[in-house]
Amino acid sequence: MNLRGNAHTLAQARRRDSLDKRQRALTALTTLEQQGQKITHTAVARTAGVSTWLTYTEGIREHIEAAQQRQQPKATRPADARTPNAMLRTELELAKQEVRDLREEKERMRQALRHQLGQQLDALGAKDLTERLDHLTQDNQRLQDTLRQATQANHALHSRVTSLEADLGAARTSLRRMIREENSEPFRVG
Repeated sequence: MNLRGNAHTLAQARRRDSLDKRQRALTALTTLEQQGQKITHTAVARTAGVSTWLTYTEGIREHIEAAQQRQQPKATRPADARTPNAMLRTELELAKQEVRDLREEKERMRQALRHQLGQQLDALGAKDLTERLDHLTQDNQRLQDTLRQATQANHALHSRVTSLEADLGAARTSLRRMIREENSEPFRVG
């Protein structure tokens, strides 16, 4: 497995995903602005299906702030016209939503990491199995060669034994004939 190539592929996929999310955030911002809805980081994130954190990053935040400026009425109410409790509640709700979004994104990233690590472990396991299989194949070939050599040596020895048995049989026959000839001649004393 080419780990460098795999990391490169993952980095490219992450860049594409990041660019896609940024484009979705900008498109959601335009849509909200055209519909006349209030522009907030949370509203943009929810409409785009991205984390609120992304809406605060450079390149997105500036567009949201500009849209918020365009949305403000020309005659603004004095800052003290809004109740401090309402402002705090709004801030609290925004913070809670951001925390939820960040937790969801963290869980998605954990799942992706688990999946990637699982694939890497599977790949390492496959590599070990491949090496083990190669080793066993080499051992098997070596044992087959040894068996072939032993079989050839066995056949050679078997042929040698057969030849020696034939020689032994001929020697016995010759010896018997000689003994008969000796026994058949009259006994001569000289």
